[in-house]
Amino acid sequence: MFISLIIPVYNVEQYLPDCLNSVVAQTNSDYEVICVNDGSTDGSLTILEEFQNRYNQITVITQQNKGLSAARNAGILAAKGDYLFFLDSDDWIESNTLEILAQKQRGEDLVCFNGRRVFEDGRTEEPDSGIEETKLKGWEYYGKYALVRRKFHFVCSVLRLYRREYLLEHKLFFEEGIYHEDNLFTPFACYYAQTVKVIPDCLYVYRIRKGSITQSVNIQRFYDMITVANKLSDFFIPIRDIDKNNLYREIAGEYFGTFMPDKRKLYGNKDIVIKKLINWTNFKIVSTYKRHRRIYALLFLSPHLFRVYIWLEKRMKHILQH
Repeated sequence: MFISLIIPVYNVEQYLPDCLNSVVAQTNSDYEVICVNDGSTDGSLTILEEFQNRYNQITVITQQNKGLSAARNAGILAAKGDYLFFLDSDDWIESNTLEILAQKQRGEDLVCFNGRRVFEDGRTEEPDSGIEETKLKGWEYYGKYALVRRKFHFVCSVLRLYRREYLLEHKLFFEEGIYHEDNLFTPFACYYAQTVKVIPDCLYVYRIRKGSITQSVNIQRFYDMITVANKLSDFFIPIRDIDKNNLYREIAGEYFGTFMPDKRKLYGNKDIVIKKLINWTNFKIVSTYKRHRRIYALLFLSPHLFRVYIWLEKRMKHILQH
């Protein structure tokens, strides 16, 4: 089994050597590494070229800055592997990652594995408990695990190995020009996957650092969450032959999450802008739980009423606990 590792790179010169060293140290040699330099302005390209000169598995593609999704998509199109592995350039993988994946896959569309998080100050979290499942359908896998609370969120695309032909057959690429691309990509990937295997092995190491895309405060991230909710609901609402309860809970949460008090403190009052972005017809349809229907009605009338309701919920919970 030949694996293509796809590494988008943008201004990560401080962390990139750790990532690349973890790749060239793999105990399995049947792989290629496609590094997509997404218009870096620091020393990242120099580091990439040094590694490319030393290791013939590494290929460097350079493009103008287009964002993470575009870089991943460029890697997908250039890849030759039977399977694709997405690795972010400030993270790394365990030395036996590819060997384990090669041993345990049996031609599934998705092979899902475990990961752990580390922090810049040196703290390392205990990983989530490992899960082992075989012969799952993709949507069965989504329904079973999408809402399970874990430190490493289910939607993260880096926690899976993807059969390349299955991605290409279903035109599964990352939406370009938005944040939260994994929130959009992963439900589609699960929907189209016919076979899924989940292995308990902890193979991926995710670095939590200041300044990363996932940790930055950006108003566009805020708006793009609504874009994701609109696109997911547009696609899935007409589909009749699957259980959509968990997906609808996620989508409804993405809609009303943008009105939460903590978001208002962070971004200011954006109620007017947000209300214009939301597909309210879709929001109503995905609000299948009683609480979500209540929230939808309050938000439709006034976001202020919704925030009063949230305050009362917290107050009542505090009283009952004490």
